[in-house]
Amino acid sequence: MPKPRETAVYTHGHHESVLRSHTWRTAANSAAYLLGSLKPHMKILDIGCGPGTITADLAELVPDGHVTGVDAAPEVLERARATAAERGLGNVGFAVADVHALDYPDDTFCVVHAHQVLQHVGDPVRALREMRRVTRPGGLIAVRDSDYAAMTWYPASAGMDDWLELYHRVARANGGEPDAGRRLKAWAVRAGLSDITATSSTWTFSTAEERAWWSGLWADRTVASAYAEQATAGGHATAEQLRAAADAWREWGAREDGWFCVLHGEILCRKDA
Repeated sequence: MPKPRETAVYTHGHHESVLRSHTWRTAANSAAYLLGSLKPHMKILDIGCGPGTITADLAELVPDGHVTGVDAAPEVLERARATAAERGLGNVGFAVADVHALDYPDDTFCVVHAHQVLQHVGDPVRALREMRRVTRPGGLIAVRDSDYAAMTWYPASAGMDDWLELYHRVARANGGEPDAGRRLKAWAVRAGLSDITATSSTWTFSTAEERAWWSGLWADRTVASAYAEQATAGGHATAEQLRAAADAWREWGAREDGWFCVLHGEILCRKDA
């Protein structure tokens, strides 16, 4: 029987504007809900590791253990390997993998972690079951995803409202669920997981530097990344409409009173011993 594969298309791709965001992520700002449960000897699987910044942080936190970072895109793993090498980490490795069909035996890892992954996959419930399969009894499944409908900003902007509506259409046409954060607990229940702790946390961008960075990367992503290609090729938006959305982002970023908050849902599930 062939292995199941993702049915969703990754909405963002790996354009520089996307990696600008992904390389900013750390274990502290993106996995704080998990860190108190880590022990030095643990063996961790980091799914959807991207450029490897969170993966490298996790490796530093388990000096007597090992972290394996996996991603569906081979090209981004070269960046992840470079990140680990620059930091002199000898307890981390990387491989190509599909979260729906992980090439690891049952009960392999102490912790299986995924950040901003389930919003992009074709079957998040199957993915969670597979994550549970490779987790050792008593181990942890840790998942964090943003929720686009819960993103909020000030001041109001009709152009950014249009951007958000368009993003939902493109992401769902790709087979993903952009409002994943609020669904994580429900997906975990459907996957048969128990002992679920559901929490939330945020990223907030409000200083002049934060606004310039966040608005700039989203403006660039809107017109130059794989998302832009998918939006136009799928008939969701014209190039002119994408430029208007990018302009709205830059206008918001230039506002001295600007504020943006990204809500994330989180689940920490312990596998039955």
